Amino acid sequence: MKLKRTHNCGELRIEDSGKDIVLNGWVENYRDHGGVAFIDLFDRWGLTQVVFDPQVAPEAHAVAHTLRSQFVIAIEGEVRARPEGMANPNMDTGDVEVYVKSFELLNKSATPPFDVQHSEDVNAETRLVHRYLDLRGKKLQNNMIFRSRVTGMIRNYFLGNDFVEVETPILTKSTPEGARDYLVPSRVNPGNFYALPQSPQLFKQSLMIAGFDRYFQIARCFRDEDLRADRQPEFTQVDLEMSFVNRDDIMGMLEGLFKDLMKDLFDKDLKLPLPRITYDDAMMKYGCDAPDLRFDLEIVDCSDVFRESGFGVFKNAIAAGGFVRSINLKGAADKLSRKDLDEMTPFIKPFRGKGVAWIKMNEDGPQSPIVKFFTDEESKALYEKMGAEKGDVLIFVADQEKVVCQSLAALRDHMAKKLGLVDENELNFSWVIDFPLFEKDDEGNPTSVHHPFTAPRPEDEHLLDTDVFKVKTNAYDLVLNGNEIGGGSVRIHDGEMQAKIFSLLGISDDEAKEKFGFLLDALKFGAPPHAGLALGLDRIMMLFLGTDSIRDVIAFPKTQKATCMMTDAPGVVAEAQLDELGIELALIEEDDD
Repeated sequence: MKLKRTHNCGELRIEDSGKDIVLNGWVENYRDHGGVAFIDLFDRWGLTQVVFDPQVAPEAHAVAHTLRSQFVIAIEGEVRARPEGMANPNMDTGDVEVYVKSFELLNKSATPPFDVQHSEDVNAETRLVHRYLDLRGKKLQNNMIFRSRVTGMIRNYFLGNDFVEVETPILTKSTPEGARDYLVPSRVNPGNFYALPQSPQLFKQSLMIAGFDRYFQIARCFRDEDLRADRQPEFTQVDLEMSFVNRDDIMGMLEGLFKDLMKDLFDKDLKLPLPRITYDDAMMKYGCDAPDLRFDLEIVDCSDVFRESGFGVFKNAIAAGGFVRSINLKGAADKLSRKDLDEMTPFIKPFRGKGVAWIKMNEDGPQSPIVKFFTDEESKALYEKMGAEKGDVLIFVADQEKVVCQSLAALRDHMAKKLGLVDENELNFSWVIDFPLFEKDDEGNPTSVHHPFTAPRPEDEHLLDTDVFKVKTNAYDLVLNGNEIGGGSVRIHDGEMQAKIFSLLGISDDEAKEKFGFLLDALKFGAPPHAGLALGLDRIMMLFLGTDSIRDVIAFPKTQKATCMMTDAPGVVAEAQLDELGIELALIEEDDD
C-alpha cells in the first residue's frame, strides 16, 4: 500500500479546498457523466465524492470505469469546492469533492448480495449470513460506535465513583438461577462439566465479603432459553455491587449514571429522583411489573360494582375468585370502529383471555351489548369509578387475576399505540420496588421471584414463619418505556437467614452445600451488608437507539433458534474431540405426534 490516508472520508470541508490529500475506503457507487467519472468513497467516518477527470489524471481516469461497488481503493487528489449550485446539503462533505491525481486499487469485491448502505428491505437471513457486509452499512456501524461510546461512559462513571472493575470466571459451576445453563464438558475432569455464567451473582457477593466494597464489570452472561426480539443466548450486563449500603444508595448511584447519560447523549435533563412504584401498585394499575409511563390509561378494579350483577360473565368471574377490571380510553369513541373493538378479543387469546367487553360513551348515551344487563345503580357507580364522559370507551376483562393483568397490560400498550398516545422520542424511567420474595410454582410451593440470595425486608422477616407469600423484599427494577432494563436487590449477608431461605425453597443442606458451598462458607467470615444491580446493556442500547430488535445493537447476534448464520454455529465436531471428552452422542427420535 503506497497511498496512506491523510484524512478520513467524513472530515473534508470547504476550508480544505486546495489541499492535496489521500483517502482510503470503499467504493459506494460509480457514475460516468460525459467523460468525467464520479464515485462516492466511504469509510466509518463518512462519505466523500471523488472525481476522475481525464484533464487532471488521464491514466487514473482510463481505469476508473473498472471500479465497482465495495472495491477497496486509495486515492490521492486535490480538494476543490463543488461548482455553484452543486453542493449537497445532506452530506457533511457536501461542499467539496476530490479531483484524483493518482489512485491505487487495494482489493476487488465480488458483487455484494445486497446494497450495503440500503439493506433495510433485505430479508434478515441474507443480512445475518453476510453480517460483515451489513455491519459495513452506516446504520449498524453507527449503532456499534454508539454502543462503544456508551460503554466507555458507563465504565468512566463507575471508575470515577471508586468502583473496582473485576473480571469474574466464564467457566464456573452450574447453579439454579432460573434458566437453563450452557454446559461445557471438562476434558481433564472426565464426566464433569463447567457452566457458562447466567450472571456473576455469587462472585460479586464474594468480592463484597473480600472487602472490595464497590465492584463493577461489563459482564458476558449466558442463558439457554427461548429467544425473542429483546433476548439473546449470550448477552452483556453492567454488573455492580456495593457494601455497607441500603436500597436507596444503589438506586441513587444508578440515577446519577442515567442523569449523566441522558445529558451527554441526548442533551436532556433527567429529573431526579425517578418515580417509584410498588410492585402491588404496578400490577393493579398497569397489569405488569414493568409499566410504560409515557401515557396514562390506568387499570381500575370494578369488581365491587358487579359482585351481585345481573351480567353473569362479570358476576361468575368474581364468584370464582377472579376480578373485573377496566381501562378508560379517553376520547376514543370516534377513533375506534366496531371492528377495532371486536378485534380486542382475539388479541388477548395468547394470555388465555376469553373476551373483552366494551362500552362506548356516545353523545346519545352508552352503546354496548352488555349495558342492558346493568341496573341504574351499577351503571352510575361504574361511570363514577371510571370517570367516564361522553366520547370515552371503557374496556373490560373479567377472569382470574393473572389473566386479567396480562390481558389488560397488553391491551393498554396496544391501544396507546393505536390511539397515538406514545411519544416515541420520550425516554421515561421509573423504579418498581417492594417485590414479593416468593411466588408459587405449579405445585403451590415457594420459588424465588428474583434469586435465592435476595434479602427479605427486615419488617417482614417474621412472616417467613407464618405466610411466606406476604413477605416483601428490598428488590428494585429499573424500567424504561415499559421495558425492564435492570434489576437488583439487597442481598442476604447472614448465613442463618440464607439457610432459612434455602429451606423454604426446598433446597436441602446437602444440595445447598453442593451448589453454593463456597458462598455459604464465605458468609461465615464477616460478610458486610451489601446490595447490587445488573443492567441489561443490550436492551438499553436497543431503547436508546429506537430499534425494533436487540440484534441491531449486537455485532454478531444469534437467531431465534440460537444459531449464528454467519459462522454456522452451533455445528458438529469431530469424533476425536468427543472421544477426548468421553462423550457419546445418542440420536433422539422426535415423536410424530
